[in-house]
Order: sequence, then structure tokens, then C-alpha cells
Amino acid sequence: MRESLAGEYDSLSELLNKIENEEIHVAVLGRVSVGKSSLLNALAGTDAFSTSPLHGETRTVERTAWQSYDAGGVFLIDTPGLDEAKGEAREALAHDAAARADLILFVADSDLTSSELAALQQLHASGSLVLLVLNKADRYSTGERDALLASLKQHVSGMVTSENIIAVSADPALQTVISIDANGIETEVERKPAPAIDPLVDRLWDIIEQEGKSLAALNASLFASRVSDSVSRRIMQTRRALAERMIRYYSIAKGLGVAVNPVPVADLAAAAAIDSALVYHLSRIYDLPMSRRESGKLVAVIFTQLALLMGAIWTVHLASSLLKITSAGLSTLITASGQGAIAYYSTYLVGQITERYLEQGKSWGEGGPKQVTEEILAGMDKNSIIATAREDILSRLESQSSAKG
Repeated sequence: MRESLAGEYDSLSELLNKIENEEIHVAVLGRVSVGKSSLLNALAGTDAFSTSPLHGETRTVERTAWQSYDAGGVFLIDTPGLDEAKGEAREALAHDAAARADLILFVADSDLTSSELAALQQLHASGSLVLLVLNKADRYSTGERDALLASLKQHVSGMVTSENIIAVSADPALQTVISIDANGIETEVERKPAPAIDPLVDRLWDIIEQEGKSLAALNASLFASRVSDSVSRRIMQTRRALAERMIRYYSIAKGLGVAVNPVPVADLAAAAAIDSALVYHLSRIYDLPMSRRESGKLVAVIFTQLALLMGAIWTVHLASSLLKITSAGLSTLITASGQGAIAYYSTYLVGQITERYLEQGKSWGEGGPKQVTEEILAGMDKNSIIATAREDILSRLESQSSAKG
């Protein structure tokens, strides 16, 4: 259990350090090669992040300090590109980093693709504050850039406000400058323009100064809630797996016990004791311990509902027990395995119903035990479970018979 939750505990530890140091995290997110790393380098004023003309240069989450702010600092976080071929793990890394960030720069270099729009919708649903950054704006004419910004505003209406949609050129293309000397001789020189990111820097600082602390607090709360939900899901998954093993163990034990028991009257009497033991142990798996007396009472409630809803099963069970009486307890292996399979099924039902009761915090819910029992029965493939149980029990009985012979 502890090992399976190691990632969640590490995340919480990082969150506590972030809060203690009063850090604000700004992460970039976007498709491969839209210039995410170049944008962060332009903001940082140094080549803090690796860039390359090749697709997918950023393979891990990277960060660097940007500016000091109040008692803490602002950190820039680079992430792998979204939708990279065979880069599902990297995409997951990117989304995880974005979930931890206080502010997200979603970088695009053209109109939005369907996958980009879906990612923005996901971020909006999570409550993240997003700035949509149109990078490589120098590639477009003024008219083209204005039309593109208008299109972006239309696509993200309701998700990103107009003032948070900003055009930049983080790594402008080389410009050819022609100079003419006194003799009229022309000379061509390539010049690298400075990054054009001032509107983005101004908007970032407006947000950080006005909302920085509240954003960090809100994101910490949201992230802690997500981690808590993840931990709860992991714990529930582990409990369900353990419970399933426990239910099957008791079901086969009861099935075999009923099949080989030479004293038929004891079959039904022992059933309640086995089922009570199952309930007792399930309550401990779900950390809602019940006494053996409480377990017995819960089994009685479940038996009552099962008797009302599927009396035929119990009739067959009793008939098989009576068959042992008339045959002096010498029923055939086939008859014994059949009765054992029904006993297996009855305990399996008790286990499943108990598990639902425990998952709901030792509560039957508004519909009471009848509704829970009906829902469990409706979701069961009775014939398949009984057939499988019968084959298993018959196989075990034959093995025991061969060993004795």
C-alpha cells in the first residue's frame, strides 16, 4: 500500500515545500515545437532551457528561477510537448506539471487544433488560470496576426479572457539589413532581433502582483484535493482487490465444506458462521471493524433479503441437504459439487453485499438493504459463477478422492 502511494506522498511533500517557500510556479504547455522553451528562455533572459530544431527536445519537466517576489520567488517550468508521436508518458508529465502550476502559459503558433482546444477545455475545467500565447507572431503580417488573434478569442471564449490572449515573438527570425556606405556600396547583414515579449511580461506581473498569493493558495488547495482523491482511489482499489480475494477464499472454503460434510444438518448451521467470519474480516479490510456479534447480525439481515429475493436458491440448498439425509450422507460427487457450488454462490453474494455496505460507510443508503441486495443480484451472472464454482469444487473433490484411493 505504501509503495503504491509513494508518488502521491512525494507530490504532497513538494506542495508543502512550495507553500513554505512562498513560491509561484508558471508552467508552459503546448504542442511540440511551438516554441515553449524559447519563450521561457526569453522570459528568463538566458538559455536556461534546451531548444532544438528537432521535434520533442524537452523530454522531462524542467524549472528555473525567474524573479524574486515578496518573500519567495517566481519559477518558470518547461514541459514536454503535447501530442508527440509515442510520447504519451511525456504528455502525462506535461499535464501533471500544469496541474501543479499556479499560472499556465498555453503556447500556440497558429490557429488552434482540435487537440489543443481539448487541452484548453481540460485546463479550464480544472480551474487553472491560463494565458493563451500566440508565439512566432513575426511570421505573420499585421492583418494576418489580427485575424488570427480574433479567431483565437472566438475559439476560447468563456475559457480565456481577451486580455489573457497575447501575441509574442520569443525567438524572432533573422532579419536581413542592407546598409549603404558613402560610396553607395550595399552590404547585407543578418541581424537577430530581440525577443518581442513585453506585453506578456507586463500581463504576467499584473497577475502576480494582484493575484499571486491567492492563486498559489487556490492552486495548492485544488492540487491537494486532487492528490487526496487519487490517494482515496488507490486505497479503494487496494481494498477491493483484497476484499475480492477474501470473498473468494471464504466462498470456496464454504463450498468445499458443504460438499464434503457428512452431517447434512450442519451444512446450513455452519454457513452462517462462515459468512459471519467473512463479514468480520471484510470490515477490517475497509477499516470499519465490526465485532463478531455485529457481523452475525449483518449476515442475518443479508440472509433475510436473499431469502425474500431468491428463495429458490435456498430451496435447492435445503433440498440437497435433505438428499444427504435420505442417502445417509453418501451423496455422489456430482450432487455434492452442485450443493457446494450453491453454497459458494451464497457466500459470494454475502461478500459482495457486505462490501457495498462497507464502501458506503457501514450504511445501506436511502434504499435500505433490499435495494442494495437487488442491485448486487442484478449485476451478478449467477449461472456462470455457479458453473465455475462447481467445476472447481468437483475438481478438488476428485483430487481428494484419488488421494484417498
